[in-house]
Amino acid sequence: MKRPVASVLLHLVLLVGGVAALAPLAWMVAASLMPTGEANSFPPRFLPSRPTLVHYRELFTRLNIGRTFGSSLLVASATTIVSLLFNSMAGYAFAKLRFPGRDRLFGALLVAMVIPAPIAMLPLFLLLRSLGLVNSYAGVVLPAASTILGVFLIRQFARGIPDDLLDAARLDGAGELKLYRKIVLPLLRPVLTTLAIVTFLATWNDFIWPLIVLTDERRYTLPVALASLVGEHVQDTELMMAGSVLTVLPVLLLFLLLQKQYIEGITLGGLKE
Repeated sequence: MKRPVASVLLHLVLLVGGVAALAPLAWMVAASLMPTGEANSFPPRFLPSRPTLVHYRELFTRLNIGRTFGSSLLVASATTIVSLLFNSMAGYAFAKLRFPGRDRLFGALLVAMVIPAPIAMLPLFLLLRSLGLVNSYAGVVLPAASTILGVFLIRQFARGIPDDLLDAARLDGAGELKLYRKIVLPLLRPVLTTLAIVTFLATWNDFIWPLIVLTDERRYTLPVALASLVGEHVQDTELMMAGSVLTVLPVLLLFLLLQKQYIEGITLGGLKE
């Protein structure tokens, strides 16, 4: 008898937690469909009295949010592709290739994880400025080409690739590049999927770095463009919520579609010895 009661209580707690987590998202969508001024009424409304898409039309016509959406998609996609390439090569090298100082270098990378990201932004910005990459998409993408977390995930997973398989391919005459492309990459697919999701979500939602690097509003990503609207449309809550929906919805759908592969990659990567 105790077990069913405990199960019911557990499911009740999970249900309450789920509702509490989803309630702000549900209100954000509802507010984006409300007529102007209704979201600020008191007592607050949770459903629009007369649903309207006027705020979404305003975003795409007067505020040209479509161009900003394209910028975010370009930056997030490019960063994900470049990150998968470099992280997979570095992680595989740390896992399977033998070279002097390999373990010490990897240990130094792990130590660097404790350094807060904002501390590294100033020297990184100065480096990009000396290279002429400020106010360019390359300046946003290149710093994320290889991350410590990405190298760590790939290394942990790649350690599970049998050495005998790689040695047999080398004996058959396969060079390191062909071995990496034909054997290693297919075996890394689960963790690469996980890393792709993490990288895309982080880049899509990133606000600070694009704000620092991009000075031309025509190149703004969605979070930066949405923040820039606050000063001009601070009282237009419904317009802000419409912009928030356009920012959140794509990554939310992506995660829901690929959550199984994401969890599988994290789990398998953690079990590798």
